[in-house]
Parts: sequence; C-alpha cells; structure tokens
Amino acid sequence: MLTDVYKFIKLVMKVKLFFLGISIVAYSMVALSSCEKKPVTETEFTKADSLTETYLTLQDTLLEIWNTMIYDDNRKIEAMNLLLHEMSDGNPEIRNELDPLKERLENLKPMRYDQHSMQDPEVVTEYDFASNSLITELISLAESQKEFAHNTTLQKLVDSIRASDQRVNNYREEYDQVASRFNRFVERNKAFLQDIEDDSTLARRPLFQMAAE
Repeated sequence: MLTDVYKFIKLVMKVKLFFLGISIVAYSMVALSSCEKKPVTETEFTKADSLTETYLTLQDTLLEIWNTMIYDDNRKIEAMNLLLHEMSDGNPEIRNELDPLKERLENLKPMRYDQHSMQDPEVVTEYDFASNSLITELISLAESQKEFAHNTTLQKLVDSIRASDQRVNNYREEYDQVASRFNRFVERNKAFLQDIEDDSTLARRPLFQMAAE
C-alpha cells in the first residue's frame, strides 16, 4: 500500500515538474522575443529623431545666416545715409548733386529681395546693380572732397560701407552652401519629412548663385 502511495506521489511530482518546465520555456521565449523587438524600435526612433534634428538644424542655420546678412546690409545702407548727411553738412555747394543719391538710397530697402522673391534671379540682380552703383558713386564723391584726407568721419563711413558690403557677399556664399546642403537633405528624405512639414516648407531654397549665372 505504501509503495503504491509513494509511486503516486512521484508521478504527481513528475507532472508538476513537466508543466513547470513548459512554463519556463514559454516565458523565456516571450522574454527573448521582447528583447529582440526593442532594438528595432529604438533604431527606428533614433533614425527619425536624427533626421528631424538635422532638418531643424539646417533650417535654423539658414535663418541665422540670413538675419546676419540682412543686418549687415542694413548697416551698409545706414552708413551710406550718414555719409550723405556728412557731405551735405560739410559741403552745402554739392547738395543738389546729393539729392538724387538720397532719393535712390531711400528706394533701396523697398526693392531688396527676400527669401521668397529671390527665386527670381532678376530681383537680386536689380538690387545688386542699384546698391553697387550707389556705393561706387557715393564713395567716389566722398574721396574727391578736399577734406577727405583729414576727415576721419568720412573715412570711417567709407570703410564701414566697404566692410559691410564685403561681409554681405561672404554671408551670401555661406548661405548658398547651407541652402545646397538643405536641398540635398530634403531631396533624400522627403518621404519622411512630409510627415512633419508641409510641401511648401520642403520646397528647394533658391541660391544667390543663380543671380550670378
């Protein structure tokens, strides 16, 4: 009798161990499957996050360069305006000659390009022609004045105009470089970027180089 009870207990123990083994195997498979899926999710998230960060960085860099360039262009225009006033105050006899230059200078800002209008290269070309011709005439007139050699105010204003104009050209080159990178990046990743931006924002950025060609 005891032998039969003992055999029955051993059988029950074996059954319990069998089901316990199955449970452990099943749990291990679920855990392994979960571990295998995590890297994929993390990889996909990392890629999306990286693309978004790159896109926003390029956008911010373009805006920063643009704002700095316009700031320097405004400084150039302000220096030209001060130069006109300085020559007008110091040489009343040439005021009639300065009046047309003042009028042209007042029209300079309203005709300046922006990030949208520069898609038409003629807009940039026309502004550059108006700006460059005005700079040349103003500086030539200032340097022809007898007092220019010892008038440090006139000299500093002329230097400021030239320096600001050169910086604007440098910023244009820098803007074109970043805009080209932006255009290539958007072209490669447009399918993904359409989920976070509309098509108008993803449009190619025009380059200043277009106006020079």
